[in-house]
Amino acid sequence: MSSQLKSHPGRILAMLPAMIAVLCMFASLAAAQDQPVPKVELYGGYSLFIPGADVHGQLPLGLFPISSRLETNPRGAGASFTVDFNRWLGLTLDTSTDWGSRETGLTNRIDDAAFSNLSIGPKITFRSKHFSPFLEVLVGDHRLMPDAFHDVDKLGFMFGGGLDINLSRHVALRLIRADYVYSNYSYVPPGGPETQVRGVRLQAGLNFMLGGGAPPVPPSAACSAQPNEVFAGEPVTATASGSNFNPKHTVKYNWNGTGVKVAGSDASTQIDTTGLQPGSYVVNANLSDGSKNGVASCMASFNVKQPRPPVIACSSDPGTVRTGGTVTIRSNASSPDNRRLTYSYSASAGTVAGTDTVATLNTGSAQPGRITVTCNVSDDRSLTASSNTMVNVEAPPPPPPPPPPPPQIKELETRLAIHSIYFQTARPTAVNPEGGLVDSQAKILSTLAEDFKSYLQYKPDAHLVLGGHADPRGSVEYNKALTERRVERSKNFLVEHGVPADHIQTQSFGEENQLTAEQIKEQIAQNPDLTPDDRQQMLKNLTVMVLANNRRVDVTLSTNGQESTHRYPFNAKDYLELINTKGVEKKQPPVKKKVSK
Repeated sequence: MSSQLKSHPGRILAMLPAMIAVLCMFASLAAAQDQPVPKVELYGGYSLFIPGADVHGQLPLGLFPISSRLETNPRGAGASFTVDFNRWLGLTLDTSTDWGSRETGLTNRIDDAAFSNLSIGPKITFRSKHFSPFLEVLVGDHRLMPDAFHDVDKLGFMFGGGLDINLSRHVALRLIRADYVYSNYSYVPPGGPETQVRGVRLQAGLNFMLGGGAPPVPPSAACSAQPNEVFAGEPVTATASGSNFNPKHTVKYNWNGTGVKVAGSDASTQIDTTGLQPGSYVVNANLSDGSKNGVASCMASFNVKQPRPPVIACSSDPGTVRTGGTVTIRSNASSPDNRRLTYSYSASAGTVAGTDTVATLNTGSAQPGRITVTCNVSDDRSLTASSNTMVNVEAPPPPPPPPPPPPQIKELETRLAIHSIYFQTARPTAVNPEGGLVDSQAKILSTLAEDFKSYLQYKPDAHLVLGGHADPRGSVEYNKALTERRVERSKNFLVEHGVPADHIQTQSFGEENQLTAEQIKEQIAQNPDLTPDDRQQMLKNLTVMVLANNRRVDVTLSTNGQESTHRYPFNAKDYLELINTKGVEKKQPPVKKKVSK
């Protein structure tokens, strides 16, 4: 045979580790898939033997041993029978044979040899839907049959693997089967060199898979979410159910979702929808029974609906009421989403109370005009709505006018409002506080007391206000004490003549609120009781007149607030006593700076 064929065994021997690595790669791919496991496998196909050995032998009548490199034998066939215990492990009974070259002549036949084997050993298969790579180790009888020597049977070993491409459930194309062959033979006397086969057997053919039943049904899962439409904040229950899992294993559940809070390891789990925006959401469940192929997954979807706020209408009955009246406020509200509702009320005036569909507005504290009542409703998601109703508040009818006072009341008010009481200079004194009231002024007070007692019969809440004054010749402290004695003297006189003390109020002004010379001149000019000569004489003594008019107690009637008319008692018999400026107590050096008000 050619030298090219002679070099093939070395190349193939070098390629065998790479072929085994390729088979292992297919094995890793196949491990991820399920394929029905047959009971038995029958293989048959072409076989190529590459001895990878030098034959050493001694020809008949030969004096010395000869050696020759054995050529590749392309003429062969192989078959195997495999019993599968499970999807991985089986036991293979293998046989193959190669024929001689049928060449003639010793020189041509020295490098030719036939080979056959009958071996048994384990087979490991990695099954998938389309590929079934396998590894095997075989041990058994190896027969080397050189054309130039006799046949020898020895114990030999083979190990390698192959790749089946599944054409159907029962038929596969064995794309390649490569086994490393190891066996030793002796064709020389003892002590001579052995023929060591370190070759490769390559095969290709068809593999028939019988038995094993129907292919296993892969696990499956189904998911659901109830209810499938909710509002944010309402719970959703997701449920997963599995089938075709290994009944001897416990199925575990793993839940997850995008944008959804879901977790759990049971068939059902609660989904928290708090804070979710309206839209569609998906949750996933991964089921596993712990085995490599016992997995399945499913998904379920649910929708978060757009919440709708409640609606409300508001009315008032009656729509118009007088101040102090009450109004019934009614609310008519509903929730498009059938949520629980809560009511509240407010008003721009008055007070409104109520927590249900009916409230009451009290207008007791409201002014006449329009009151806006706001009816509010909120659902259990804090969505709100409001409505207003108006209430007109009318003022109560005015009270009937009081009956006109009797004519004598007006007359009494006139007389009570025109009096001022005048005192002599520096009177009354601190030593004699009950003195200092001249006869003309006592008579005025007596008449005033009688008039006021009559007036109290018509106006029982009336008061007399007595305000005391002094001329500016004393110190501030002196004049303050002097005016207090004057108002107390006037009050005591009125009480002595029957005026109730609790109907008299007193005020002490000292030298405050002094009448000016111009005011005195105006009073002199307006006094109808004075003759022209009297006025002339008074104007000549204007300074004295100013002092005399400021030594007074003004009388004011509380019911009308009119001040006393300041009139100098010109015609009184004690006129000279009132205008006398002598006998004034000397002004003491002031303790404090005099205050002018």
